[in-house]
Amino acid sequence: MKKIFILFLFSVNVYAQDSYYPDKIWEEKSPESLGVNFKKLDEAIQFAINNENSVENDLRIAIIKSFGNEPDFRIKGPTKKRGNPNGLIIKNGYIIGKWGDIKRVDMTFSVTKSYLSTTAAIAFDKQLISLDEKLVNYVWDGKFDDPHNSQITWHHLLNQSSQWSGNLFGTYDWADRPPRGLTLEEIKKQSLLPPGKNYKYNDVRVNLLSYSLLNVFRVPLPKVLKKYIMDPIGASNTWRWYGYDESMKIIDGVEVQSVSGGGHFGGGMFISSEDHARFGLLFLRDGIWGDEKLISSGWIKKMRLPSENNSSYGYMWWLNRGQRKWDGLPENIYYGAGFGGNYVVIVPDHDLVIVARWINSSKIGEFVSKVVGSHK
Repeated sequence: MKKIFILFLFSVNVYAQDSYYPDKIWEEKSPESLGVNFKKLDEAIQFAINNENSVENDLRIAIIKSFGNEPDFRIKGPTKKRGNPNGLIIKNGYIIGKWGDIKRVDMTFSVTKSYLSTTAAIAFDKQLISLDEKLVNYVWDGKFDDPHNSQITWHHLLNQSSQWSGNLFGTYDWADRPPRGLTLEEIKKQSLLPPGKNYKYNDVRVNLLSYSLLNVFRVPLPKVLKKYIMDPIGASNTWRWYGYDESMKIIDGVEVQSVSGGGHFGGGMFISSEDHARFGLLFLRDGIWGDEKLISSGWIKKMRLPSENNSSYGYMWWLNRGQRKWDGLPENIYYGAGFGGNYVVIVPDHDLVIVARWINSSKIGEFVSKVVGSHK
């Protein structure tokens, strides 16, 4: 056992010595110096700029247009007008391309889920949770007490197969992205499959994961993320992670906000592209930053496994597999994705992190293909 531990430390140190990690000033290199065709890369960046998402600058309007048909829908958390398209391309840790205002803080919608998943990684690595253990053993306020909900595990919540039924912070599970064309009574009567038997993208249940982790850590999740991830990777102090007015809860006698896993109802992560890129680089480097192992390799492997009910989805990261596969690109690509065209893309085969904000979502695969194509 001692030999294995020494070898592990050695491998981390070698990785750290051979790899560049940015400090406060992020070093930039010319594409050519790293074997990348400048003209092709510039064409890819122009493609991203020219294919701006059509979502309104006033994101309150955009949210209501997209989700306002849901029963009793209302915006419950903060929003912010969005900026113009921007992003970065990171190669071997260095900036080789950027466009727009990469320091501007914007809503990032469901890319927040990948940050929430990372907070679960911290709990997992600290042995505070066991993925196959039932939530009823962790959360004691009745949310997992009935026969159906009592079968839900952390694994189910992380891959969106929990089928949890109930009301959280004023919204029922069935009111989030209900099938179109049904009456309210028909929506309410939809039958639930057993936990683990069906994938359903559902922000109420994602917010339940956040609430459950709050019950484990017993301090605000943004503090946990800041201490164990964002500060060690040198992120700025400009990012914020919000919940809702009604998601304030008493934890150990102190009022704490349970943050949301996206901006579907407002709230979620407000962050710059540059901080996104640091976060992406941490995953590209298998959880290592400098000489520190911030996230275990074991977690990253689990996180990237296709879930039982959706081969394109892992633990709140999208995988380049199944129905969402981008043609001509490796299956080991994975990414965080959010409403309005927000993306953090990890391309292991080319040591790339790609951050794109406010790009046309139907064009993201083509954009990544162009960036990868600049390596040929």
